[in-house]
Amino acid sequence: MEDIRYFGSVKEYNDFNNNATLHPLVSVVHLEKAAPRKLQRLRYGFYTVFLKQIYCGDLRYGLNTYDYEEGTLIFLAPQQAIGESGDTYYQPQGLALVFHPDLIAGTTLGKNMTDYHFFSYAVNEALHLSEQERKIIHDCFGKIEYELQHAIDKHSKKLIVSNIELFLNYCTRFYDRQFITREHVNKGILERFEELLRSYYLSDKPQVLGLPSVSWCAGELNLSTNYFGDLIKKEIGVSAQEYIQTHVIHAAKERISAGDQSISEIAYELGFKYPQHFSRLFKQKEGVTPNEFKNLS
Repeated sequence: MEDIRYFGSVKEYNDFNNNATLHPLVSVVHLEKAAPRKLQRLRYGFYTVFLKQIYCGDLRYGLNTYDYEEGTLIFLAPQQAIGESGDTYYQPQGLALVFHPDLIAGTTLGKNMTDYHFFSYAVNEALHLSEQERKIIHDCFGKIEYELQHAIDKHSKKLIVSNIELFLNYCTRFYDRQFITREHVNKGILERFEELLRSYYLSDKPQVLGLPSVSWCAGELNLSTNYFGDLIKKEIGVSAQEYIQTHVIHAAKERISAGDQSISEIAYELGFKYPQHFSRLFKQKEGVTPNEFKNLS
């Protein structure tokens, strides 16, 4: 079994990188202070954001190596693993913002963390920053670091958490920009998505797998579920789930209009486990039941 080094506390990670621990639950880690080390898979018990400042190739996530560029942000949720094992030595570079879930527990940020979908994006879906965006990110990190170096008082936690939230909100904006400007990377995903659904219903997959799920479609397109969902929503203004349902209803209408199958047969053919679930969705989308639509055809 592959050896993975686990960091359960912020202090453990600071010590590993030769950084002082100024707060037990949060740190801005200067990775260049770390000693050169061998490639190794690492796992963290806290939120981790890497700002990579030079090109190198030491990151591996799942089965994929990610060649990131200067000014790239990589987000990891607690318990995620990253890195690659090997005998090669490398010098870590850049910054890491690490904060424990306990820091934000009970805060507005803590309640809204699930809104920041990029913590569950794959590493090859990282955020690539422009020069101006890098300056903003460095400013956010600088404000957090200032508070860490300031004597802890009754304002410290609120200001640190507020600045982390500000940083994450900027990242949300920058990802919205990336969905638009990195068209050469995302080009054709909507077309591939449509072709995927079309071929799905030309096969026996609906009877075997049921209705196509967002996660299944994302996997077939080599994207994480959240990145795929956010990209589709940005591209066409509706969720991936809504888009799938629209395709299913279109396929249903074609079959109903053909007139040679019962509504139950069509429902099962489309991947519905129960015909009444099909009828409910059809009525919700079209305003009439499948039988009423059939009589109007």
